[in-house]
Amino acid sequence: MELLDYAVKADNIVKRFSEQLAVNELSFTVKERECYGLLGPNGAGKTTTLRLVHCFYPLTSGEISVLGLDVKKDCRSIKEFIGVVPQENNLDEMLTVIENLLVYARYFNIPKKTARERAEELLAFVQLDERRDSRIRELSAGMKRRLVIARALINSPRIIILDEPTTGLDPQARHLTWQRLRALKRTGVTMLLTTHYMEEATQLCDRVAIMDKGKTLLEGNPMHLVKERVGKEVLEVQLDNEEDGKLLPMIEDWSIPYEAAGDKVYLFCDDGKEYIQALWEKGYHHLLQRPATLEDLFLKLTGRGLRE
Repeated sequence: MELLDYAVKADNIVKRFSEQLAVNELSFTVKERECYGLLGPNGAGKTTTLRLVHCFYPLTSGEISVLGLDVKKDCRSIKEFIGVVPQENNLDEMLTVIENLLVYARYFNIPKKTARERAEELLAFVQLDERRDSRIRELSAGMKRRLVIARALINSPRIIILDEPTTGLDPQARHLTWQRLRALKRTGVTMLLTTHYMEEATQLCDRVAIMDKGKTLLEGNPMHLVKERVGKEVLEVQLDNEEDGKLLPMIEDWSIPYEAAGDKVYLFCDDGKEYIQALWEKGYHHLLQRPATLEDLFLKLTGRGLRE
């Protein structure tokens, strides 16, 4: 299959479950060989969107093209070119590590010899070759997650779909998974990713779309978006009393963007030093000056309230 300008193209896609509108006229394009992230709070429609792309759900309306193929007509062909890492570790507990890969290879009619060669290569790639004969119950959460990624690669996909690939992992396992995914991307594999970890999106994604209620709020390169919409720095002011009535009028006089949330106020600026001295002199001593992050932008767009 020839190289295209895009790997996935979605035009005004809608997915409705009875009365619930999960995806609402969403459009996006994923270029070949890039990592594209869908970010959003719970219920934003991220996982539903991924499932529409890999033909798990049928569209209510709209169009999705995957490598030039129509999800409404070419599901079987599309699945040959896609690897899927679901949220859950749905490995077969009755099989060993390598058997999980070999059995999965049968779904793609991969010859036994080729399947075994690929399985061995993939176990080395995700650093599980020494656990090839272990049972699934003997693996840590990080090992299981890496095995799910290896399984998704058994058919040598051009696109890999990753639905919260590192949820529940400790920092060491998460960073190792990021290393493996970056190495995979360097081989030319296109990635479509959802995650609640904003650092993960910054580490892996060339572009992100921040979603809410089934729609895109903002799209672009993560760091460019942060610089444009938040600034270079964030100054956090922790209040001793949430009813403090003096701070906000002072900040409003400075004419800089800010957010108040509980016992903290966040100031968005290019250089926080000029404000620190003034705050200190007014008795605000619990101050933190730090670089702006994608999480700041995410919370600014979707709110800091808890979503169920």
